[in-house]
Order: sequence, then C-alpha cells, then structure tokens
Amino acid sequence: MSKSLNSKLASVLCVGALTFGISNSVLADPIPEGWQAHNVEPIGFLDYQDRYAGKFTIKEQDGRWFLYTAVSKTQEGHGPILPPSLRVMDVTDPTNPTVIKDIEYEMDGNMSQITSQGDLLMVGMSRELTQFDTQNAINFMSAFQPDEVPADKLKYEGVMLFDISDPENPLELSHWETGAYGVHRNILHDGYAYLSASAPGYRAQIFKILDVRDPKNPKEVGQWAQFGQRLGEERQDGVIPSFHGPAITSPDGNTAVLGFTPDMVTLDISDKANPTVVGRLQIVPPFVNNVTQSVHSVIPYWEKGLVYVNGEPKIQQCGESISANIMVQNADPTKPYMMSTFPIPEVPEGFAWDNFCDRPGRFGPHNVNNEIHNQDVMQPNELIHLAYFNAGVRVYDVAEPRLPKEVGWFLPGDPATPKRSQSGYMPISITQEVLVDTRGNIFTSGATGMYVLRNSGELGDRW
Repeated sequence: MSKSLNSKLASVLCVGALTFGISNSVLADPIPEGWQAHNVEPIGFLDYQDRYAGKFTIKEQDGRWFLYTAVSKTQEGHGPILPPSLRVMDVTDPTNPTVIKDIEYEMDGNMSQITSQGDLLMVGMSRELTQFDTQNAINFMSAFQPDEVPADKLKYEGVMLFDISDPENPLELSHWETGAYGVHRNILHDGYAYLSASAPGYRAQIFKILDVRDPKNPKEVGQWAQFGQRLGEERQDGVIPSFHGPAITSPDGNTAVLGFTPDMVTLDISDKANPTVVGRLQIVPPFVNNVTQSVHSVIPYWEKGLVYVNGEPKIQQCGESISANIMVQNADPTKPYMMSTFPIPEVPEGFAWDNFCDRPGRFGPHNVNNEIHNQDVMQPNELIHLAYFNAGVRVYDVAEPRLPKEVGWFLPGDPATPKRSQSGYMPISITQEVLVDTRGNIFTSGATGMYVLRNSGELGDRW
C-alpha cells in the first residue's frame, strides 16, 4: 500500500455507509513532475490513488475550507475494489489538501456530480451503463423502462441531499429517485434543485425542478423537455435532444439558461410547475458530435446580457466536428446570436506532439467554473477557467467578449503508467474538472489526482 493510504486511512463505521476517517497531520503529496504552464502555477496536489473523481463544491466555515467531490468505484483488476463515495477534504491550506473522510455507498451505479449552497449539499447518482450500448449513447437512457429492471437495481439513482452545517460530517437527509437512469448534473438555488435527469417515457436527459425547501422531503414540481425526447416523437433533423446541465438560474430565480442540445435555451421558470421557452439559439449544426452533448455548459453574465457556451468532445483525437466554445449575446433572449469564438489551444514549444489532436484522449472544452450560487466560489468575471481534457486547464480573458484571448494554461505531467480518467485508463493526464474559490485557488482534476493552482505571472493579481 502506498504512503498516502498507509498514513491516511483509519476506518470508522457509520449508519448507512462506511466512512474512512483520515488524519490531517500527513505531509503533502508531492506535485508530480513534468508539468508545464503559462501564467498559472501548481501549489498543491492530492494523489487520487487510481480513482476517478467528478465535480467539486466547496464551503468555508469558521476560517476552514472544505472541498467535496464524488469519487467513483474502483474497477476490477486495478487494486482493491472500493465503492463510490462522497469525499470530504480539508483545503484550508491549499498547498496541502487532505482527505478527511470518504463516505462510501454500496450501490448499483455511481455517484457523479455534486453541488452545494449554504448548509445543503446535493449529490447526483446514475446507474451503471454496462447493459447499454455505450458506443451509441444517443438512446442509452431510454434503453429500458423501470418495470424491466429489478427493484433493487434501481436503488441509488437520482439525488441525495446532505446537511453540511457540520462540514466535516455530512448528514444524509433524503434520497429522491427519477425511476429511470438517474441524474447527471444538478445545481441548488434558494430552496430549489435544478436537475438534468432521465425520466420514464423520455429519451436522454430532460430538465427537472425539485422543491427542496424541506430537504428531508424533496418534491418534483416541474419539468421541461424538447420535442423529440418523448418516446414516439421524431424530429425532422434526426437529432435526439439531451440536456447535459446544469441549468444556471438568474439571481431572482425566475429565469434559467440551459445547454440543451441542439440549442442554448432560455426558460421562464417563475412558475416552477410550467417552465416556458423565452428564446433559443441553435448550436447544432455546426457544432456536432456523435452523441447528444454538443452543448455542455453555460455561464450567463446576467448584468451584461452574455452567455458563455461550450460543448464536449466525445471521440478521441478529434474524430468529430469541433466543439462549441463561444460567447453568445443574450441581452434580448428572444433574439440570441453568437458573437465570438474562443482560440483553439496550441501545444507549447518542444511538446511531444505537434498538436493536441495527435495526442491521446479527447481534445476540447469540458467543465467550467459554474457553481455560481455558492458564496465561496469565484463568480463569473473577466477570466474563464476551463478544463480542456488533453489540453489541461485553459484561462481566457473575456473583458472584450467579441475578442476572447487565451492568457494562461496549465498542463499536468503525464503518469508513469496509465491512470483512470473519465475516458478510461490513459497514458496521459486528462483534465476534466475545475472550480475556483474566492481566495483564488483553482482546483482541477487530472488522471493522477487533484491539483491546486494559482494564477501567476501576468495573471497573478487578476480574478
């Protein structure tokens, strides 16, 4: 067993889950060698021990900072079999991120995405895809109906809600189920949860709204789907829409912007039971990939009437149309239009590959810092920090939204042996997630673990 696991793990039995308590007194994991950067530098690192972790959320309380993520189960043939877990980390000292505990759940599926606001934390869960045709994922979430699946196999899909008023010890409050595949992305805002979720009778993921003002008793209060998602509906363009999520809601909670392939959609959600379309911008075509995630993430700049929109590549080494990475003018949401595209990353001088398309893995935008209803997360500003799969973390200056500029980047060093990523075991470090806290710390995950970065050089004082 490695130094990290030997020194960090001490097991404690909890009700409903197995929790591993971890000492805070251990030395920091060394930052892996081989990284390259411009105007960004690594200051801390946490070894994931060959596990994959999804998105982050964070909370500050009494001067201490707690970072949360959902960790996937380990795969057979790659060390001890460990179930998925809700991981709690202490990042008060960003140079020495430390795991406090893993709250593990024996489930048929995986914890995936995570969000929080105040003392409430939500974890999204989805079923395994082993019985589905994952190479043709357009229909995978409608490949079964609930009555075709044993009741025990539907357990632990949907969302779990936790009380984190004691940040070190999340308390499970409730578990809500979709009755289908599960939930992908989620966000909390003032007593409501906004989900990208599967639903019986629908293909792919639709938009759902939960009332979580009583978090022990969440209730679905509304939903919205695009034409072509209900089973039996067929679009003339052949597209099967899908909502990747999350929806980003306006400060007053009455409007939502969604990356909902094939469109960016603005909804009026003032009546939670009846979301209605205000406007939409067709993104597909020209930005098309082989599944229904051509529109991945959005970041509205509400005061400026702008929306940042990106897609997600699905085929390695650029075997598909380029992914959207654009700024949209949405001041009049009934008439949105694309106003600019972002520069495509180039490899640094002396890099092992001539371009990122030749490098193993997916090349294109993925997750962006969009926990915008969390007071401890950096809010949208003139810098966008974006996880770019095999191109690391990219930093864009959008002070002039018609002419976005790349002003910084970070490429983690490659592992000595293939490491687990969202795309499977890879010989390179794949960057998938990013979150920026209000102190200016950038948390990002690669195939080898979690890096803590800071803007440096010309970006050192820019947030």
